Amino acid sequence: MLIGDLLKNSAKKYPNKIAIIEGNNLATFRELNQAANQIANAIIQKTINKESNIGILSANYFEYPAIYFGLAKSGHILAHLSTRFSSAELTHVIKDTNITLIFIHTSLLSQVKGLLQNLPKLKDIIVFGGDNFGNIDDIRILSLEQFIKSSSAAEPVVEIRTQDPFAITFTGGTTGFPKGVVVSHASRVIASVRGEREYDISNHDINCCSTPFFHIAGLFVWFQTSIKMGCTSVLLAKWDPAEFIQLIENKSVTSAFLVPTQISSVLTNPKFSRARVKNWRYCNYGGAPTSPAQLEIMLDKLPELVWEDQYGQSEAGNLTVRPKEFILSKAKSVGRPFQGLEMAIVDNHGIELNQGERGEVVTKGVHTMLGYYNDPKQTSDAFTENGWLKTGDIGYFDEDGFLFLVDRSKDMIISGGENIYPTEIESVIYSHPAVFECAVFGIPDDEWGELPAAHVIRVADKSVSEQELIEYCLTKLARHKKPRLIKFVDSIPKTAIGKFQKNLIKTEYWID
Repeated sequence: MLIGDLLKNSAKKYPNKIAIIEGNNLATFRELNQAANQIANAIIQKTINKESNIGILSANYFEYPAIYFGLAKSGHILAHLSTRFSSAELTHVIKDTNITLIFIHTSLLSQVKGLLQNLPKLKDIIVFGGDNFGNIDDIRILSLEQFIKSSSAAEPVVEIRTQDPFAITFTGGTTGFPKGVVVSHASRVIASVRGEREYDISNHDINCCSTPFFHIAGLFVWFQTSIKMGCTSVLLAKWDPAEFIQLIENKSVTSAFLVPTQISSVLTNPKFSRARVKNWRYCNYGGAPTSPAQLEIMLDKLPELVWEDQYGQSEAGNLTVRPKEFILSKAKSVGRPFQGLEMAIVDNHGIELNQGERGEVVTKGVHTMLGYYNDPKQTSDAFTENGWLKTGDIGYFDEDGFLFLVDRSKDMIISGGENIYPTEIESVIYSHPAVFECAVFGIPDDEWGELPAAHVIRVADKSVSEQELIEYCLTKLARHKKPRLIKFVDSIPKTAIGKFQKNLIKTEYWID
């Protein structure tokens, strides 16, 4: 099965069912499939060099799904560019990924126009969300309507294999610029197959898609599964907890994938009430650790909601899920590996460890990436000699086969030769009633090498001092794990998926 087949099959089965809702825009599965076919055939007609790639720069707007499935049907690779890229990052990624044609939402066109002099290989810009775009030098700017006006809505005729690359998403790089993760049709089809089989959703659900499509969780794991199952997807271009509540209340949204920070913003929003979100029955969540303290709040505020944790990453797709019946008994676990998925815990030498022993999480199978785009060295470093993909996460399995993540290997603090895991400290800090968000990281120390520190956002109507919070940590942690510094801040930098950008937080403390 190919990515394009997911939409084509649902269009045959549910032709008149609403597939996409974004604001006042609606499309049935038949209409979405036809739009995707037109885009695919327009791309094929351009006879773009196979060495060139195509990009998309947009939030979750109405046209994104048709472009996504259209490119998948065309046989070309679509690079999903983050709307949060800086100008330098965007210029680097477009150059490095060899993008010669790009689809851009009109709200972001001016940003790219300002970079054109540094992007000589970018020949075509297709704009959606507006029209009446002219030519600028040798860059041809067309509206999406102009681009597809003469192309057929019939299924495109092109030979595609399941192991062919079809998409690139971007993740953090060691050089300071994002790395392009190249994936095949097979690797992301299996994500939807596993989602359909093991997530607690049905084709009657109306799924909110608020996590950005340029991220794996929002696109490949959640939205794609929704399309495969024939669910209606409600797109939210910009995260707004009040609007999300309104979508549940007025658009009958029943399920959503959210990251922990999104969940917190919903439950603390002034417009939140159980009555207003009574239609909401299922929440799949992940993308960042959820502390036990936050889980207690989630269960207290919405005890009837099905909360289902999952774990995955750009390089490997979705990997585990914690079924709803284990939400309390395995509260600190991210669940068990999907049926048929190979996963192990290994030491620094790649030797598999026993149950309960901590080491790096590795995985093997069709779900793993093909590699990092144009970077054979980092691709080679990401895999073991036996073909296992190294996730960079530290964890262990318990006696029931549940995976417990300890931390990211790069975030681990080594203090006086002792390994200190920031998530353990964060869990304690989160349990304090005056704490809304926190991020723990290592700061330099002449004697110990590193010491734990924390940035903390307090709950609006509550207060706690640095010393009080440190003493609170001492009641629950060993002394060497207590934060030596706590700084109260108004915000903590996050990625588009809601993960804390600890590399940015740490910068001020590690300046020579």
